[in-house]
Amino acid sequence: MMNYKELIASQRCYFNSFSTISIDFRIEQLKKMKAQISAHETELIAALKEDLNKHEFESYGSEIGLSIVEIDHVIENLRKWCQPQKVASPRFAFPSTSYTKYDPLGLTLIISPWNYPIQLTIIPLVGAIAAGCTSVVKPSELAPASANVLKKIIQKTFKPEYIAICEGGIDVSTALLQEKYDLIFYTGSTQIGKIVYQKAAETLTPVVLELGGKSPCVVDNTCDIEVTAKRIAWGKLINVGQTCIAPDYILIDEKVKDIFVEKIIKELKACYTDTPLTNEQYGKIISKKHFDRLLALLKDEKIIHGGQCDSTSNKISPTLVDITDVESAIMQEEIFGPLLPILTYKNIDEAIMFINKRPKPLALYVFSKNSQTIKKMEQFTSAGSMCINDCLFQITNVNYGFGGVGDSGMGSYHGKQSIACFSHNKTITNRGTWLDLDMRYAPYGRYSLEFLKKAMRWSF
Repeated sequence: MMNYKELIASQRCYFNSFSTISIDFRIEQLKKMKAQISAHETELIAALKEDLNKHEFESYGSEIGLSIVEIDHVIENLRKWCQPQKVASPRFAFPSTSYTKYDPLGLTLIISPWNYPIQLTIIPLVGAIAAGCTSVVKPSELAPASANVLKKIIQKTFKPEYIAICEGGIDVSTALLQEKYDLIFYTGSTQIGKIVYQKAAETLTPVVLELGGKSPCVVDNTCDIEVTAKRIAWGKLINVGQTCIAPDYILIDEKVKDIFVEKIIKELKACYTDTPLTNEQYGKIISKKHFDRLLALLKDEKIIHGGQCDSTSNKISPTLVDITDVESAIMQEEIFGPLLPILTYKNIDEAIMFINKRPKPLALYVFSKNSQTIKKMEQFTSAGSMCINDCLFQITNVNYGFGGVGDSGMGSYHGKQSIACFSHNKTITNRGTWLDLDMRYAPYGRYSLEFLKKAMRWSF
């Protein structure tokens, strides 16, 4: 096993040499990584096929392409983002100037998941590099082919004292978490997120937790049912539902449930035929353990459509479930697979109440043409992100950050927000010396307390 103490010590030494401070240096590293990703594109596509049975179109669109777009966006804007930002100074501090400046946090640990093993490793790493940090990257052992290509890319691009990759299972993660970092960035399950958080607390290390949860999909009776069915089917079945922001369950107006079910079944068949288990464009569940967990969730549930499975290929067909008991297992934990429970509501307030009684999700979807419904959902629910009349698209916007709230995580990243994520926004005040009022100095009593109160009200 690698000597992690030596690795961490070498990275801290490298960071303390100020080698990563230059914006030119950071941009050059991003360009080098982009070149290596492009050079290994064929290998990355093959690895994603092996790990998750992803079609090359899906692999590029949801992993490789998103990573490259992120790198390009950061390179284009990094100098502007890293400029000191002037802020107003209080009158009491005259003469002075005040400004904020992003300082890199230092040594970071990035623990990435298996479901999007490329982009959920690369995009946080882009933020760390752009902010001027060093990083230890721990990819998921459940996507070994992808981890192997990532290892090639990282080792060809960076010195280990700058960016290092550590492959392995729980033992490696456990060993890495024994060390001290300046930030831990974890993407994965809430259960493991709690462990990471606990370990970080021992050394007062800040964390970014990108978790998940049961993301609701609210469908009202004013929406375009056909388009809604197509978009939900697409959002649910990208990576066969193994997406942290996939629609986890549908809350639909009871008046349009039947027509919606008819339309979404039609769309499922159009996308993956009547025999999805033999369709080469349909992905697989990552492991036998996850496959068995999903089948257990289906036990005793009323299946409207689908339900077929193949234990040899770890495939489960797109499955619609009619929920009669909201306390059943399938409604208690994040599904992370191609199972889609459907519940009905009578009015939008009932739907809002249902959502708010549960932990805050990473995403909330609303399909409606009713502006009042949309406004209510915006104002009276809480989620890490929200998308109206589509699924997943909120994560593709590099112009704002993405992250969870409550049980779905903390902290956000992407684009400029990634710089903030991996930096400390240092505040700086620079005072002139040509004016120095004696009011603040002892001995006190030369000015009355009433004068001080008036001066402070005027000054701030």
